[in-house]
Amino acid sequence: MGNQVYVVSCADYARAEAALRQAIAAMGGMERFVRPGERILLKANLLRPSPPEAAVCTHPAVLGAIAGMVREAGGSALIADSPGGALQKESVLRNLYEKTGAAQAARASGGEVCLDPSARLVELPEGKVLRQAEIISPALDCDGIFDLCKMKTHVFMGMTGAVKNSFGLIPGLTKVGFHGSHPDQAQFAQVLLDLIGFMKPRLSVMDAVLAMEGEGPGASGTPRQVGLLLLSDNPLALDVIAGEIMGLPRNSNPVLLAAEARGLFPTRWEDVELIGARLEDLRVPDYKFPANVRSNLMEFLGPLTGAAGRLCKSLLSQTPRVQPKMCVGCAICKNACPGKAITMTGPNGTAKIHPRSCIRCYCCHELCPHKAVELKRSWLGKLLGS
Repeated sequence: MGNQVYVVSCADYARAEAALRQAIAAMGGMERFVRPGERILLKANLLRPSPPEAAVCTHPAVLGAIAGMVREAGGSALIADSPGGALQKESVLRNLYEKTGAAQAARASGGEVCLDPSARLVELPEGKVLRQAEIISPALDCDGIFDLCKMKTHVFMGMTGAVKNSFGLIPGLTKVGFHGSHPDQAQFAQVLLDLIGFMKPRLSVMDAVLAMEGEGPGASGTPRQVGLLLLSDNPLALDVIAGEIMGLPRNSNPVLLAAEARGLFPTRWEDVELIGARLEDLRVPDYKFPANVRSNLMEFLGPLTGAAGRLCKSLLSQTPRVQPKMCVGCAICKNACPGKAITMTGPNGTAKIHPRSCIRCYCCHELCPHKAVELKRSWLGKLLGS
């Protein structure tokens, strides 16, 4: 993998195909990434069944354009993801693709959507913390993978981009166990690096036309017009530039910190060759981040390790709480909770989060489709934060 990131302006999704064709041509053409007869998995970010205008998922215009170019190069494209908090079965996947527009994109481009709910346990020979993992079968049976991610903030990991998109290789509710066994940001970043190392995407494309800011990556986030498409054969380089465009503080980007500790390259924007624009012209000066990032507390907590670090981070972290009037009792949060900290109570089955069992992974906040889970900062966090 190289260190080049290609960027093209794209004011709206009607122009996405033309912009992507321009960028792919500059990268050497789709023939560089696809050989005739190959089956290419387009790993989209389809967090939940949300419409394109919500900016939760990779836009269907991006999926369809890439699928069409794969077909023109002589390959076949299969759009796939495994949404967190849901059972991995055909009916769930079918609903996901229809609601996000992925199914329509596949039909229009000559591609397909993946309705195979199976997964297999495989070895990760290059893994540092994961030696084996259950991976969705389509990712194991394809000839190559494209990483089609979305530019979004993330209440737990600061941002979600190309590297974080690899977590979708883990099937549905199986993701819960990884949050439970790796509850710390640094630990979870190591999981993501092992998964992206196994995934080895041939091409990474970031949909930053309509991105997400605020309390992302789910329904609580806010769409933000950025008007860009980013492409690279190196997912880490793509995330480096995306973080710089957003203005994400380095200490609030645990994936880059973990990658640097591993000696992976590149992890700093100075080491990335940006093609198509100057970084200073791309930066969004007022990009809004989750409260824990806005407070800049990681600058203070970064050097702390061991018991002292864990105690301070616990005292200063946000706590998820359910707003009863907005909860519909769907139990998505309960099923996704790795700490088993959520019960359904009362005559209407309203969710209740038990703080002592909460590991603060924020899966409940991320996956709630009704914005019923809010994140509360402690008095100390409010005092020290901005």
